[in-house]
Amino acid sequence: MSQLSPYHRRLFVFLSVASFFEGFDYYALAQLLPELRTAFSLSVPQGTSMASFINIGMVLSFFLARQGDRFGRRRLLSWTITGYMICTALSAMTVSVGQFAVCQLLSRLFQSAEVATVMVFAAEEFPAVRRGFVLGVIQGTSSLGAIVCAGVTPILTATALGWRTVYLVGGVPLLLVAYLRRNLRDSERFTHSAAKTTLPLLRVFRSQHRGRLLLMSAIWALVMFCTQSALLFWKDFAVTTRHFTSAQVASCMTIAALGSLPLVFSVGKLLDLIGRRASTVVVFGLAIAGVGLSYTGAGLGLLTVGVLLGIAGTTCMLSVVQTITTELFPTESRAESFGVANSLIGRSAGVLSPLVVGLLSVRLGYGAAVQTTALGPLLAMLLILLFVPETRGKELEETAALP
Repeated sequence: MSQLSPYHRRLFVFLSVASFFEGFDYYALAQLLPELRTAFSLSVPQGTSMASFINIGMVLSFFLARQGDRFGRRRLLSWTITGYMICTALSAMTVSVGQFAVCQLLSRLFQSAEVATVMVFAAEEFPAVRRGFVLGVIQGTSSLGAIVCAGVTPILTATALGWRTVYLVGGVPLLLVAYLRRNLRDSERFTHSAAKTTLPLLRVFRSQHRGRLLLMSAIWALVMFCTQSALLFWKDFAVTTRHFTSAQVASCMTIAALGSLPLVFSVGKLLDLIGRRASTVVVFGLAIAGVGLSYTGAGLGLLTVGVLLGIAGTTCMLSVVQTITTELFPTESRAESFGVANSLIGRSAGVLSPLVVGLLSVRLGYGAAVQTTALGPLLAMLLILLFVPETRGKELEETAALP
């Protein structure tokens, strides 16, 4: 951090704090799925269908995220953080599965737009030699939020309000984030950009970057097809199929989550040290191994190792793909392009993933159904190695112009 100005350090803290609470709120569904299925009398397929409906919000977030090219990164970030925390708190007050699903869909909408805005903001503001590190740490703080959620969920669900307490706690940090965003200014690249308006909807597909956008959209779809199910269903799998106790599951998740932290927070340094393509091989390999091992009949010890690799791999995959995506498009269409690849296309695959897992679970079983999603990272890794240029150490103006 020695190369960063005092303002950059404050911005780094703000973006990291915002990412932390996003991770906490996002992971709550995975931690509470068994409790929610019991509370709303849902079967396993109904639970996966509810998760898919909620994930539609991630697709809809594209229409909000693209406004960053019009209103600026700072303003949109304030809107999205406020929106998802309010919707998270409202989720605690619902009395039916329909109300809960709608509130969570809206929360996902704001969360996904916030993630896209944070990554674009960070990519534009921090120097090239630090970009991978910064983006990796910001993504890592999201994982840290998820880990904290996993750790405190058993405590919070034991209160009188049960699962609702988790969502009430998730909405409290709004005041802290509101305080930290004081004196935050927009990115210099956006401020100096000639374009201060979004392109006509999906015009980017008719631009010179269409091929690159289609490539990154395919990569995002393959990655999100895996990440949206890999951890979402593990607790339910452990309780339903492996018949582990809540205490065993909590112990496994805590150990795995804490053990994954060194890997999660080192991926940014890895991106800057060995480059984007080499990092892809390491990170995607971890994710594939983790998903494969987590949903087996192995003992609790080996499953813990699998969950550790799964948490580290799926989190670090997002860091790699987010970094590459923010680097490959010009400033005037960066938010639009990131939104198309990540939210519109990638998250659509994320919506389908729980549905596919639910259907396959009837024929293959819960564990094998989730394991099939590991094919996504394998294909995405091949696409990156074959077609994505190396961007390590280059300024955004250089990376956007790469063939």
